[in-house]
This record gives sequence, C-alpha cells and structure tokens, in this order.
Amino acid sequence: MSEAISIQPQPTWSDEDRARAEHYALIARLFHATPDAALLGVLAQVGQTLGGSEGDLPRAWAALGAAAQAMPLTTVADEFDALFVSVGKPEVMTNASWYLTGFLQEEPLAELRDDLAALGLGRRPGVTETEDHIAALAEVMRHLVLTGPDDAGLARQQRFFGRHIAPWYAQFAGALGAVPKADFYAKVAALLAAFMDIERQAFDMMEAEAH
Repeated sequence: MSEAISIQPQPTWSDEDRARAEHYALIARLFHATPDAALLGVLAQVGQTLGGSEGDLPRAWAALGAAAQAMPLTTVADEFDALFVSVGKPEVMTNASWYLTGFLQEEPLAELRDDLAALGLGRRPGVTETEDHIAALAEVMRHLVLTGPDDAGLARQQRFFGRHIAPWYAQFAGALGAVPKADFYAKVAALLAAFMDIERQAFDMMEAEAH
C-alpha cells in the first residue's frame, strides 16, 4: 500500500468520566424498565460501597442500596408499573416537554430532535418513547461522555445538559419523590437529583471559567 492507514486512537477516560457514564447508564436503565434481580443485587452492593461518606450522592446511594436489598423484585416491578405505565396519563410523567410546557410533543421536543440530528443521533427503530424521555436523555449523555472526554466533547456535554436536562430534572425528581406510591423510585429520584446537581455545578463552573 502506498499510504499508511490512519487509525483513530481510542478515547482515554478518567475514573471520573467512567463513573459519570455509569451513573447516566444506571438512570437510563432504571427509567427504561423495571430492574431485574441482578440489577437489584448490584445496587445493594454499590450502595454499601458508595454510601459510607458524607454528601447528598453517597446518602442517596446508601438509601437506594438499602431499598434494593430489602424490597422484593415483584414489589419494585409493581411500583414501576404503578408510577410509569398507563393507558392514559401516568402517575409520574418522564418527559421533558411535560415539565417545560405542561404538554407532550411540544417545542422542546422539536429542539431536542434538531440537536440530536446535529450530533448524528436519533431514536432507534421500534422505540415507542419520545426522545425527551429521561431514559433517552441519560443515554445520550452517557454516549457524549464516552465519545468526548476532550475539551470539545465536554463542550458538547455542557450544551446538551444545559439545554435538555438542567431546566427540568429537579422538578421531575421532586414530583417523583413526592408521590405516595413511590418507595424504591423515591430513592432513585434522590439519586438522580444528587448526581444531576453535581453535573450542573461542574458545567456551571466550566462556563464561569470560560468567561
């Protein structure tokens, strides 16, 4: 061959980026479908490992791990169905448009689809939930963390988070945590809020340093 083959190097992830990606993946998984027994077992173990220090995130992990260890799988599954599955309006809405406008399929969803297209992303065939579902947004952030550990990648993460997650995650977590039917998922809501708060603060610091 007359020309050398150019091989793109694999991204190098810090421990922080790996942990961030894992948190986003967990949020996506827990809101996509009810956890299985294996996942509950992992949550119980991680809760014991990460829940031993001060701070909102360790406390949230400790509470979620304890719930995962104590609650039967069928109880968690029934709670998921009661909260998120309905032929009409679910007990708790999981879509950004609902919290931003009070309706589904509104302008925030159209803006999100434009931004996803610019990133080369879109809804997979066969997926019924719209792209502004919390699980889908968390999955996008996981992808952005793993594909962009450099400065340009961080800028993409900051922009996407600021436009499509920051404006509503606290309202969503608060609504979920306040529902009497929520026990296991109240702990999930606390974990989501604690983790997203850390993300928001980090991105705010990035923006402040850039000015």
